[in-house]
Amino acid sequence: MSPDLDLTGAATAARTPLRTLLALDGRLFEAAAAWHWPGAERVLPRLSRSANHGVLWFATAAAMAASRTPRARRAAARGVASLALASLTINTIGKRSVRRARPVLDPVPLVRQLKRQPITTSFPSGHSASAAAFATGVALESPGWGAAVAPVAFSVAMSRVYTGVHFPSDVLAGAALGVGAAFLVRRLVPARAQLRRRARPRAEAPALPEGDGLVVVANRASGTAERVRALHDALPRAEIVECAPEDVPDELAKAAARARVLGVCGGDGTVNAAAQAAVRHNLPLAVLPGGTLNHFAYDLGVEDERQLARAIRHGEAVRVDAGRFATRDTEGLFLNTLSLGVYPELVRVRERWSRRIGGWPAGVLAAVRVLRADRHPLEVELGGERRPLWLLFVGNGVYHRMGLTPGRRTDLADGLLDVRVVHGSRKPALRLLAAAVAGPLTRSPGHAAVQVNRLRLTGLAPETPLAYDGEVTAVSGEVELEKLPEALTVYRPLNA
Repeated sequence: MSPDLDLTGAATAARTPLRTLLALDGRLFEAAAAWHWPGAERVLPRLSRSANHGVLWFATAAAMAASRTPRARRAAARGVASLALASLTINTIGKRSVRRARPVLDPVPLVRQLKRQPITTSFPSGHSASAAAFATGVALESPGWGAAVAPVAFSVAMSRVYTGVHFPSDVLAGAALGVGAAFLVRRLVPARAQLRRRARPRAEAPALPEGDGLVVVANRASGTAERVRALHDALPRAEIVECAPEDVPDELAKAAARARVLGVCGGDGTVNAAAQAAVRHNLPLAVLPGGTLNHFAYDLGVEDERQLARAIRHGEAVRVDAGRFATRDTEGLFLNTLSLGVYPELVRVRERWSRRIGGWPAGVLAAVRVLRADRHPLEVELGGERRPLWLLFVGNGVYHRMGLTPGRRTDLADGLLDVRVVHGSRKPALRLLAAAVAGPLTRSPGHAAVQVNRLRLTGLAPETPLAYDGEVTAVSGEVELEKLPEALTVYRPLNA
């Protein structure tokens, strides 16, 4: 469409359908101006002004994020991203493509009119696009929050006709563009509900309607007091033990000796310690996410205390795999990942910055920081051949990249170890940066991936750092890795 097209100009005979639509649009605008909207005179003009520059939606997103529930935070982020895309499209393409004049305000009562009239072209409505984009983006991640936001978004869109700054078709076109922007964002960054988790093996676990027999050990340093109290309110007979990080292993051992169900609240390292205690005592595990990233709980499908309490009350549980590593001097389990080489340092830096700048930029920053430390490749014997490696990553289950989001697991009982490596070379900068940018599904001569159920590494130098589930230990000589299929029974709502 030509940027010089004026929809208010006289149409030629060939444009009779367009002229008919414009005439209908004008009549609808005049009918809306003549319509008496009870109680709207005080509300809608103010609501319309509050949505200027997206202020209303940014405030709504902040309020949602303050609720401290993972789904609300994701919904807020998706809503803002959708709004940003819609606003960018409106301001760069929409307003420049169709130069339509604003409606004449004569039919609109003075009390409805805005004090400051917009000076941009009329088609399409930017306010309507932003409102629809934000509400749709929120609803795609959280239908509950979407239902709460939708009436406000609808009112903002209607306020643009009510105050006389847009024709009805401007609003409809803007809303359609906003909805499209939200779905485009979902295509680029799929919602968690889009992840099709495979049906995991259902497990027999005690149903505890009041929580009797459940002992939950909570890491006090994780700031989990509020979540633990909410879980206790839902399961009043559960026993809650809050302790300092250094006391977690001892308290888990004591709790496992007297519990029917072992519960844990904390980060991935705390959950790892609880999993080892649960396997050792053959107990089902109840995981309440209480850390920063909560990889295992979220991949499992448990996001908050309500979901966990429902699963415990009804005895809903599944079996999941665990990874095991063993050396001559030590052994342990990992529920998420294990890594060697410079990866432990890279992960530490990335996780420190990811909350501020996002996972992808933080990965690049971490790679740069590791390179500046002047480290050398890890020498390891892999498959009977000695190789230099910059990174060696082993996942408990196969990690998938979904759109532009970080890798996630859709199956925690697939029987596989996901092994990813970055080969050593004389150009570590290029290899590490490529690995950070490309993510876990990299396929190239410099990066390799294989799925196995057992792996043996030999020739490790003394005191080689090995990171697993947020913990770090030193190994040397030989390390054996193996998969323990369905080693752990974990509570999870079966409809999650």
